[in-house]
Amino acid sequence: MAVQQNKVSKSRRNNRRAHDALIAGNPNECENCGELKRPHHVCPSCGHYNSREVIAAVDEIDLEDDAA
Repeated sequence: MAVQQNKVSKSRRNNRRAHDALIAGNPNECENCGELKRPHHVCPSCGHYNSREVIAAVDEIDLEDDAA
C-alpha cells in the first residue's frame, strides 16, 4: 500500500491537475437542415451525412405498413 512520505502542497497537486479540464465541443452546422451537429457524425435531426441521407427520418416511416 502506498504511503506518502511528505505532504503534497496545493500548488503541486493543482499543477498535476492542470490538464484534466474538459474541453468544449466543436459543433458544426448541418449542410442540409442547418442544425448544430458533431463533426464527422450523422445529423440527429435530419439523418444526413456528407450531403446524403443515411438514416430515414422518423416522420417518413409508416408503422401501419410494417405491422401488416
